[in-house]
Amino acid sequence: MLRPLAAFVLLAVTGAAGAEDIVILPTRGGVTQSYLLSSPPAGKTQAVALLFPGGTGNVDLERESARTLLDGGNFLVRSRRLFTGTGIAVAVLDAPSDQSRGMGDEFRLGAAHAEDIGRVVADLKSRFPGVPVFLVGTSSGTISAASAGKRLGPRVNGVVLTATAFLANRRRPGLSGFDFSSIPVPLLFVHHVEDGCNITPYSAASRLADRYPVIAVSGGLPPQSKPCEAMSAHGFLGREADTVDAIARWMLKQPYPREIH
Repeated sequence: MLRPLAAFVLLAVTGAAGAEDIVILPTRGGVTQSYLLSSPPAGKTQAVALLFPGGTGNVDLERESARTLLDGGNFLVRSRRLFTGTGIAVAVLDAPSDQSRGMGDEFRLGAAHAEDIGRVVADLKSRFPGVPVFLVGTSSGTISAASAGKRLGPRVNGVVLTATAFLANRRRPGLSGFDFSSIPVPLLFVHHVEDGCNITPYSAASRLADRYPVIAVSGGLPPQSKPCEAMSAHGFLGREADTVDAIARWMLKQPYPREIH
């Protein structure tokens, strides 16, 4: 049973109903991996989701700068309380301590990152015994979720990829060469029909619909950021609640919509 290096550090999140817990785990030879734990009320947890933010994955959980991303940035992170409202505990992963400037695609695809994620999975299983654990990524975070899903296999119960980084961009490969059939657990794609980011086209998700479940989201609020940033269709702006509810239903093996309007 893994034990946190620093058991709990309380982070007072602006506008939150209460504090959330930062867990810091020792991983590879002096490296630590932090995650923010948000849980439903005691005894109400039906599943656990590891949430992988996009960009460089650097949330800076132990710094004041974390508050901007936690409350108004990345789709998965700002929606974490919507997950807990459905009975799903969430762990928001930060970049590990040896990637303080953030993670590149190659690191996200590599064995070291999967090892760190495996430690977090084991820690969460010790906190929530007998509860299924899922990997959920958005944008560049889908690289982490897909690769770890392949490497960890049956240690997790499923993988959810939202606004998937299907295409390469300059020197960043994204998931352009990834074989999704190599993930040995159930896989769900969630994508906004109007996603305007050049590396996350909806057309790539729709082509997979004959092999995997795909939830197509449309509508929402007018964009408040550039197409590849979180406050746009790329980040499911204005469709957060319905999108999270559909993901939660899939995790809990309940009927879920294939289209969200």
